[in-house]
Amino acid sequence: MSERPPTEDVPSARPRPSRLTPKRIAIIVLSLVIVGGGGGFIAYRAIENAATPPTAKFTIDDMGKLASGDLSAPDPETDALKAAAEQAYRAEKLKKGRSGAGDSPDFDWVVPKQAPAGDGFPPVNFPPGSDPSPGSNKATAKAMLGQFGFGADQWGCLESLWTKESGWNERAMNRYSGAYGIPQSLPGTKMASAGADWQTNAATQIKWGLGYIKGRYGTPCAAWGHSQRVGWY
Repeated sequence: MSERPPTEDVPSARPRPSRLTPKRIAIIVLSLVIVGGGGGFIAYRAIENAATPPTAKFTIDDMGKLASGDLSAPDPETDALKAAAEQAYRAEKLKKGRSGAGDSPDFDWVVPKQAPAGDGFPPVNFPPGSDPSPGSNKATAKAMLGQFGFGADQWGCLESLWTKESGWNERAMNRYSGAYGIPQSLPGTKMASAGADWQTNAATQIKWGLGYIKGRYGTPCAAWGHSQRVGWY
């Protein structure tokens, strides 16, 4: 006698209870509150952080880059202005030399009546009763060489470079390009990254200039070599 297969259980016709029990509803609501609240907090912190000035400390290399963007890379627009100014200076000297004029300038800079304005900085009167002191400015620069990793062997190149550029006069302005200060920053407002008193303070200008040289050329002698080749640095 063969065995009959087991009878399968017949599912109950009663309706299944809802899966959204009060407990599950409470869990879902709590999760939404946490996710929504967390997202709001993250957004709030992002806005707050964006509005908060950075407080990170920079190395000398970082300071050099801040002085004029990325100083390790050429600035085509500024370089073109420098090259044009050098050509204009040479053309003027050649013209005056041919005409026999005896007042041909041996430098391409002048001293304006006021420190130049720009980028939100108004023109500034020079301190009354004060005159530029190239000797003191050289002493300041020489003392700062080590802070930028330059050895004493670089001093001769720096002295020659800035003698040509500005005569170590913090009020010098290029008569053709408008470059300003001891290191002949173009525009002069770039030196504001080294100090708000860039228009009149020789030490601030020197600090910026050494950072510029380090970031762009590596050493004063490399900058001087470039200047000798093309007339600017």
